[in-house]
Amino acid sequence: MAESKPTLQAAPLKAFPGLEDPVTGAQYTGGFPTFTAKHKSAMARLLTKEIYDKYANTKSECGVTLDMCIKTGVDSPHLGIGITAGDESCYETFKDIFYPVITDWHGFNPATDTHKRDLDASNLVFDEETAALFNKHVVSTRIRAARSLRGHFLTSSATDDDRAAVEAKLKNIFETNFTGEMAGKYYSLGDLTDEQKKELRDNGFLFQMPKKTNCLYFSGAANNWPHGRGIFHNNDKTFLAWVNEEDHCRIISMSTDGDVMSVFKRFALASNTFEKHAEIMFANNLGFIGTCASNLGTGLRASVMVKLPNFNKNLELLEECCKTMDLQPRGSAGEHTEAIGGKFDISNKQRIGFTEVQLVQKMIDGVKKLIAWEAMLADGNVDGVKAAAGLA
Repeated sequence: MAESKPTLQAAPLKAFPGLEDPVTGAQYTGGFPTFTAKHKSAMARLLTKEIYDKYANTKSECGVTLDMCIKTGVDSPHLGIGITAGDESCYETFKDIFYPVITDWHGFNPATDTHKRDLDASNLVFDEETAALFNKHVVSTRIRAARSLRGHFLTSSATDDDRAAVEAKLKNIFETNFTGEMAGKYYSLGDLTDEQKKELRDNGFLFQMPKKTNCLYFSGAANNWPHGRGIFHNNDKTFLAWVNEEDHCRIISMSTDGDVMSVFKRFALASNTFEKHAEIMFANNLGFIGTCASNLGTGLRASVMVKLPNFNKNLELLEECCKTMDLQPRGSAGEHTEAIGGKFDISNKQRIGFTEVQLVQKMIDGVKKLIAWEAMLADGNVDGVKAAAGLA
């Protein structure tokens, strides 16, 4: 397809209506920010007056300003990234701040590094012995990533008309091109009946308006909720997509077992289907492009819910072991919490600079080690686990 050239123009920055006041007292509406000790984000640490002044009168292809990009980090001091992109070109237009933030967060420098991709499931090592091990210890598997449609605003700067246009394009792709095992139904969030809401909620498919603490809330991505947002899932309930939540489309492949290979194949099929029927935002130095810089590159999170009851008694050890393998453990209430029934969510920590296959492989290999170390803990061999993990 020929590349789409955006003809959109963003409205001037102003306080978004209908939102709670930020902890700073009032929504940011422009000018070099007054950062406090509470502002922890990479943006707040790296944005200088010199950089701000350089871009003070600069606009991206769709008319997005630097003020619009940094608004979320000014209004929400606790955020880690603190900056969002309003369109695809923002990362290049304002690269003197975006590139350092990306390097700070990912350890990947878009000015010199190149992102590679690989969605070929045949390159994944997941033999029968590993599959049997996972099906014994793993309760569920999920692989998700975001995709954005070229020629549109990203969600933080989206107008109502543009958001509706994105939803219409995606709905058409789902209903026309997702066939066979991928065939299913699309639900517009604003048109859901109470019965549909309950069914989607019971399946864990329903998403809500972002909370005040979320990076989307003051960025503009929560405006006019739930207009233009929606959910698609296949009939088998093994594939799910969220439309116009954080990104244009979050694609999620899942299973209620440890069959990582099948989940990855389905994820790759969905990704490839989108690319056949829409122009997807992608750059060789940034990977797949989305609203938040934390999800650049593959944007991929591959996770399993795995039973680790003995690690549940020693969270610090679990976190230390996962850190050595670039994995992230989550308990029942998120990071740094215990897991009900000892069931932990274990996922890859990295997003960019590695291919999809490499990140899923890291998760597989790491979880195999955790299962082996869990058995050692059952025998009381804590020192053996520390030695095997290189922590001794």
